[in-house]
Amino acid sequence: MDTDDKMLQELFALADKVGKKQYHKLTSQDFDNYRKFDHWRYINGDGECGTTPESKQWVKDNSDWNCPICGEKFADRDGRTIDHKLPRAQYPWLSLDFRNLWVICRICNQEKGEMHWYEYEHYILIHYPDRYQDIAFARPRKLLQTLKER
Repeated sequence: MDTDDKMLQELFALADKVGKKQYHKLTSQDFDNYRKFDHWRYINGDGECGTTPESKQWVKDNSDWNCPICGEKFADRDGRTIDHKLPRAQYPWLSLDFRNLWVICRICNQEKGEMHWYEYEHYILIHYPDRYQDIAFARPRKLLQTLKER
């Protein structure tokens, strides 16, 4: 195991520790922020209604034509989606932290599901080793570092 992997494991051990500790201390502001994401992302907070102009613009500003995971054109992979690198189910207070968001294709998003980032990197390394470098590059390093401060 190289030092980068060891550091990553330590950061995610810390993230899990902070996450479990913080999850039980969620405030009403944390839940308000969680709901704000839904209203930012979905019209009237309803996923069935489509995305808002603000979130559509954010997607355009933060993506090109290809998925950063599979490299395929979004149009060929059922479109673009906004994904949370650290799942909002586990880290609801990070739901509107833009360092935690990235644009990936719908198929890759479904495959990633609610995997924690380290678990996802491991999954990619095992199943798609040729994609691993791109995933490692997208690692939310700064976001993980901020968890040390919580």
